Amino acid sequence: MRRDAMTEQHYHSVRFDDERCNGCMSCMRVCPTQAVRVRRGHAVMLEDRCIDCGECIKVCTEGAVLPLTESIAGLSEFDWKIAIPSPALYTQFDTETAPGIILEALRQCGFDEVVSLSASCRATTAAVEIYLDRYRGQHPLISSFCPTVVRLIQVKYPELLDQLLPILSPREVAARETKHRRASQSGLDLARIGVVYITPCPAKMVSIVDHPGMERSHIDSAVSMRDLFRLLAAAIQRVQESGVATPDTETASGLSWAFPMGLPSSLPAEDTMSVAGLPNVVRMLDDIERGKLRWYAFIECHACPEGCVGGALTVENPYVARARAIRLRHLLGDDPAVDREEIMRRYEAGEFLMATGIGARPLKPLDKEISRAITKMKERDRIQSGLPGIDCGACGAPSCQAFAEDVVLGEAAKDLCVFVRQRQIEDVVTKLGALVRRRPRR
Repeated sequence: MRRDAMTEQHYHSVRFDDERCNGCMSCMRVCPTQAVRVRRGHAVMLEDRCIDCGECIKVCTEGAVLPLTESIAGLSEFDWKIAIPSPALYTQFDTETAPGIILEALRQCGFDEVVSLSASCRATTAAVEIYLDRYRGQHPLISSFCPTVVRLIQVKYPELLDQLLPILSPREVAARETKHRRASQSGLDLARIGVVYITPCPAKMVSIVDHPGMERSHIDSAVSMRDLFRLLAAAIQRVQESGVATPDTETASGLSWAFPMGLPSSLPAEDTMSVAGLPNVVRMLDDIERGKLRWYAFIECHACPEGCVGGALTVENPYVARARAIRLRHLLGDDPAVDREEIMRRYEAGEFLMATGIGARPLKPLDKEISRAITKMKERDRIQSGLPGIDCGACGAPSCQAFAEDVVLGEAAKDLCVFVRQRQIEDVVTKLGALVRRRPRR
């Protein structure tokens, strides 16, 4: 049973700072769901449309788009703090900095325990393969590991929700197992154990607070890679200078999840497809919606260019980071074999499957009452027909259609369109000219 999203208040992981915003409209132009308006010189979010992709963070030159992630100091409520870094974190430093050094440096930054995602990535990959082997529904299945892609489908493509892969992400699997292991070993209550994800993007914070497919996330908070970077770089230098031995806990499988790789690897290449970058993902979902790609078994979608290494909260050039990930994969060597019987046992026990369905997030209607909504829709279309149709954005809306809708909803005045205002001025000038010509000469 899917949750009814109509009445839910959805959490967002970004906010706009009016004091920093100069109204340049860059964020409005890149938003894939038209969730941004510029009103009275400042950016405004339409919360029902925002999918927390972070594209606005990437293009804002004034630092006016703020990610709402946690700080390490804000985690003091927990008796035991566990860090789970995204594999993309290893690509933010040169390839001479081994993952083991980075994990040790995280401990020095204030975490009691640091857990690699490699084992969970291997297990999740095997679980995906089991699910695909048994699946008999409509193709293609769409990966659900990128929270932005999931939200995009909830908002713009609700008819594709049944094709989302209902498998938990490796970070959730790792968080659940680590929490329960620590509680068993220490006797601590689960609520006193905090799991923190070191995130490359703000959407991961959304997936913690408002996790689709789960009643509650096993992760308690997220810390931005960008915010942690300087502190972590200093800790890395200390670890390197100390000469302390660091374990080789990371494997190639974990790094494979940081950029598009065509998961699952067991499927023939001709049955799978990987796509990265929101404009490309939108084109792909459009094609799936039209029924063009039914012969593919699985399509892996990443909202960020080059995958998680291109997230809005990373610091390295995504292409450099991807090259580092590929080089690290070769340096780390082969993964240990997966215990297929154990994975099957865990799969049958439901350890990898989402507990609930993923519900749609319908956009706010023009009116709650159907007859008034129809009237407003006709008025919107009438207003739009009188607009230039060039989507210049000067009115503070991303398109003429969006502007017409804003006018109907009473959120914008029609004369905010410079072309409408120009016609109004021309009409006034014409009328004044006519009055002058009709005045009798003395």
